[in-house]
Formats: sequence, structure tokens, C-alpha cells
Amino acid sequence: MDAIGLSGAEWLAVLRIGLGLWWLESWRHKDKKGWFERGTGIAWAADVAGKHRWNAVRSGFDVVVAPRPRTMAYLVVYAELALGLGLVLGLLTPVALVGGLLLNLLYLTLMIHDWAEQGQNAMMALISLVALFAMSWQTWSLDHAIGLF
Repeated sequence: MDAIGLSGAEWLAVLRIGLGLWWLESWRHKDKKGWFERGTGIAWAADVAGKHRWNAVRSGFDVVVAPRPRTMAYLVVYAELALGLGLVLGLLTPVALVGGLLLNLLYLTLMIHDWAEQGQNAMMALISLVALFAMSWQTWSLDHAIGLF
């Protein structure tokens, strides 16, 4: 593979690290006090799910998220932090890539009517797929340094 400036594997590592920084920014800009103390994030998601045109989204939210809003708030917020750190550091990278892909697909499905969010989630999911199948942890990662994967 020909590449400019860096090797192909190094460009894939740049892509992986950039995705990790994107997840870290998602975590950083969240109003954690609002999410954890006032339940703003889950309340917003409940409103979106309640109006969703797909019954599976409404009923799935009611069964999985609604009964445990506080737990789900912590899960979402700290999942974004864990994904970001895992991808930037290259630690358990395939796990982080699959987890991020699934989270983006959940966000994409929940916010199917919000065109502004669709592009971000679709692009993050695509980057996750490319980074996963190209094994982007082969360069500039703790996984590579300690011989994982």
C-alpha cells in the first residue's frame, strides 16, 4: 500500500486515535451533573424514544432504560470515556471498536429523525468498522506493545 507521509498502518492508527478523541470530546462536553443528579440525558432520550415511530425502540427503551435511569446515565457517560481512552491508548482496541460501533448504532437508531446527529453517528460507525477490519491496533497501541490481539 502506498501512502503519503506515514505508512498505511500508521494512517489507520491516526484514524483510530481520532475516533478515540471524538469519544473523549463526547464525554468531556456532557453536563455530568445534569446527567447524574437531574437525569437530563436519560430524560431527553426517554422523550425521543417515546415519540419514536418504531415500536421496538419505544418498548425496548421502556424495558431496558426506563426502569434504571441512574444506572443507564452512568453507563452511557462512562462508556464514552472508556471508548475514548481505549482507542487513543490502543488498549483492548477491538473491544472498544465493537463497543463504539454498537453504541453509535444505538444512538443512530434512537435518533433516526435527527438529521444533525445522523451524520456524526454514521461516520463514527464507519470509522469503527474500518479500524476494526484493518486491525488498526497494529501500530501505536498498547495492545501491540504488550502483544494482545
